Amino acid sequence: MSGGLKGLVLGLETSCDETSAAVVAGGRDILSNVIASQADLHCRYGGVVPELASRAHLERLLPVLQEALGEAGVSAADLSAVAVTRGPGLIGALLTGLNCAKALCLAWDLPLLAVNHLEAHIYANFLQHPDLEPPLVALLVSGGHTMLVHMPDHRRYRLLGETLDDAAGEAYDKVARYLGLGYPGGPIIDELAAKGDPAAVRFPRALLDNGTFDFSLSGLKTAVINHIRRCRERGEDPDIADLAASFQEAVVEVQVAKTLRAARECGVERVALAGGVACNRRLRDSMREALSAEGISLYYPPPSLCADNGAMVAALGYRMLMAGERSPMEVEAASVLPLA
Repeated sequence: MSGGLKGLVLGLETSCDETSAAVVAGGRDILSNVIASQADLHCRYGGVVPELASRAHLERLLPVLQEALGEAGVSAADLSAVAVTRGPGLIGALLTGLNCAKALCLAWDLPLLAVNHLEAHIYANFLQHPDLEPPLVALLVSGGHTMLVHMPDHRRYRLLGETLDDAAGEAYDKVARYLGLGYPGGPIIDELAAKGDPAAVRFPRALLDNGTFDFSLSGLKTAVINHIRRCRERGEDPDIADLAASFQEAVVEVQVAKTLRAARECGVERVALAGGVACNRRLRDSMREALSAEGISLYYPPPSLCADNGAMVAALGYRMLMAGERSPMEVEAASVLPLA
């Protein structure tokens, strides 16, 4: 059977600090999904260093690509298209993946599909949940983005609200860095919070009741830092687990409240979480409890599909391929790229 009939799409992802390649069949079945993380490389700096990320992508992309094709048991002749993230993200990192995809398409005579990274995160849910279909509301929470989106149909989006300053993952990383906990901060704080009291410190819930779907986390981050400073000035040693739990509770409470209200106002029965912070256990549990009380179903990908990965890129690429979309070889990388 030819690649065109199978609908095999190769997906490449290099928007930040994960180098990934995957092969997906029919937009739903993952044949391979290889991810090379750079977390150890950037850990000493407390965040991603763009130049180092770009160099690491150059070193790792070809081995990751070869591993993905080998694991899937396919060759170029079996593929229907190459999908790649064009933005948003770090421009140098994006260029590495996009230029590689263009070269492969020229060499293998395949169509190029340049995808939106944010949209691909939402499509990770369709890989995990074959029964999931729009309409739905999606909460996209990652290191660079926090936004609520109404998705009335495939490839159609209405931005309801977004962060006015720090993204959720960014706030986690900054608080973790100040506490000396390491990078990335999200998983570390999530683990610590499970051992602490979420009611130990009442941190601010910015924009909770202002009637919008926007988020603001910069003030919360500052409140945590100021609380720690005041404790130290008094000669007290704050309980790190309690701080982590209290900080996380403030983040989650606002996200859950606004997502629930968005689902009500949009009249949907399905909510999807997307992005790296969708791995957060407290967010998942609190969201599930709040939504189920009103008969709304919650969907989210497994951790491997919450992180940046090639499978989500390939899944979205297949949807574009079936719609007759093609990207020109002149398409450029974009560090800023709106979802809608």
